[in-house]
Amino acid sequence: MNCLFTVCGRAGSKGLKDKNCKQFLGVPLINYTLAAIDLFRQQQHTNEIHVCLNTDSDKLISYTHCWDQDIYIIPRTPELAGGCSAKLPVIKDSIRKMEHSQSMVYDCVVDLDITSPFRTIEHIATAIEKQQSGAFDVVFSAVEARRSPYFNMVKQNPDGSCEKVIQSEYTARQQVPALYDMNASIYAYKPEFLRKNTTDMLFDGKCAFY
Repeated sequence: MNCLFTVCGRAGSKGLKDKNCKQFLGVPLINYTLAAIDLFRQQQHTNEIHVCLNTDSDKLISYTHCWDQDIYIIPRTPELAGGCSAKLPVIKDSIRKMEHSQSMVYDCVVDLDITSPFRTIEHIATAIEKQQSGAFDVVFSAVEARRSPYFNMVKQNPDGSCEKVIQSEYTARQQVPALYDMNASIYAYKPEFLRKNTTDMLFDGKCAFY
């Protein structure tokens, strides 16, 4: 299996300034992601694994210099570096450029978020295995939801009033479907979905979570 790992991080961040360049326990956050990929590579001896960093941040690029593994740098284009830029176009840009530069056709593309230092090798391997089963275009990581849009999540209307995010007749939490939060830690993609996608919408593919 030829696998491409994408690590995507832009220089700016509105929610938490320069979040992708922060340190955790004295170590740059990106190092946890690169270490996870390195450990996964060591366990997958027969796989061809490439790693690319798609960024416009010189500081992020400098953190890759201490790694023995080859990390390909893809300069983030201005149109993909704005505050409202979606991530899926960045991943599509990464696979397109990597397949061209490496003369490689990938069997799986795995995006690992920089700000998720607690993921394990088992998490990554299981997400890939589920995606490679052939049933899904995308498998992403998720956790049990802390709140329910059927009960205690509301949205505000233009007139200042509010209403539940999802209108329903449920009267007890035990009645509602099991709910999960996407935590953005791991996304395992079918490359064909990325090549053919024209809407930049994740859920235009058949999705599942791990």
